[in-house]
Amino acid sequence: MLTNNNRNAGPMVVDGFLVTPQNISDKLEVPGSLMPAEETQIRTEVSGRVVRLNIQEGTTVRQGELLVKLFDQDLQATLKKLQVQLEIAKKNEERLRELLAINGISQQDYDLSKLNVENLNADIESTQIAISKTEIRAPYQGKVGLRNVSLGSYLSPSDIITTIRQVDQLKLEFSIPEKYAKDVKAGSKVVFRVDGGSREHIASVIATESGVDQTTRTLRIRALVTNIHPELVPGVFAKVQLQLGSSENALMIPSQAVLPQIRNKQVIVFHKDSANFTIVQTGIRDSVYVQIVSGIKPGDTIVTTGLMAIRPNAKIKIGSLSRYQSK
Repeated sequence: MLTNNNRNAGPMVVDGFLVTPQNISDKLEVPGSLMPAEETQIRTEVSGRVVRLNIQEGTTVRQGELLVKLFDQDLQATLKKLQVQLEIAKKNEERLRELLAINGISQQDYDLSKLNVENLNADIESTQIAISKTEIRAPYQGKVGLRNVSLGSYLSPSDIITTIRQVDQLKLEFSIPEKYAKDVKAGSKVVFRVDGGSREHIASVIATESGVDQTTRTLRIRALVTNIHPELVPGVFAKVQLQLGSSENALMIPSQAVLPQIRNKQVIVFHKDSANFTIVQTGIRDSVYVQIVSGIKPGDTIVTTGLMAIRPNAKIKIGSLSRYQSK
C-alpha cells in the first residue's frame, strides 16, 4: 500500500548564498617575452677594407664611439687636392672682385670665378661625407655582441659586422584576448615573472598595436622595463599577470548556482518560502565565483544545491547560508 510520505515531507531543504557587494578584479595570465629596448645590426654603408677594429665582444660602448674604420687614403688624397684647389680659387675670386670694382673685368667673369669656389666647397663637403661613411660608429650606448669580421676583412653593405643592444632598458611584449583590449592603455602597469626567476617585476605599457589580430583575435602590447635585474635577459620567456575589469560593487555568487539555458542564464532566488527563477547576465569569472551583472540585488539569497530538483515557485527552506570568501 502506497503512502503519502513525500507529500507530507514539507519544503525541500537547500543551501543558500547571501549576495553582498565585493571589490573584485579579473586576473589574467598570458605569455610574453623580453626584448632589448633597442637592437641594431651594425653594417657599413660603403664597401672597403677594415684598417681598424675597435669591437670588444660583450662590452658596453658609448654613443658615437668608433667601432670599425675602413680604408680611406684615396678619399683623403682627393680631399687634400680639393682643398688646395679651393685656396687657389678663393685667391682668384678675390683678385677678380678687385678688378670688377674698377671695371677691369665683366660681371660674368667674376661670377664664373665665384661659381668655381662654390663648386669646390660642394666637392669638399661630398668627399668629407664619403670619408665619414668609412667610420662605423655606435648609434647609441649599448652592449655589443659577437663580431663577424676581422682586421683586414673586405666589407660590403650586406655584411653584418656585429649587433648592438640597449640593455639598460628592456621591452616586454605580450598579447591579450580582444575582450580586454579596452582595459589596457599606455601607462598601465603589468607584473611579470621570468622562467627560473625568484621575484616579480613591473613594466609600464608604452604602446599597443593599432588593431586586433584577425587570426588570433588578440591585441599585441609592448611595455617598458626600467628596473633591470640580473635575471632579466633579452629573449627569455615571461609570464605576465594583469588585473582587468575591476569593480568595487560586484555581486559574486558560486558558479554552480548558475543554470545555463538555451537562450539565457538563470539562478534560483529564495523569495519568502518559494523558489523564484530569475534571468541573469554574467560578467567576470574565476574558478569558484561568477559576477552577476544584472538580475539580482544585494541581500538576495541564491539557492546553490538541489537545483535540478527544484521547480518554479516550489516551496523550499534554507538549511545553511554561506557568503563570499575571497581567495
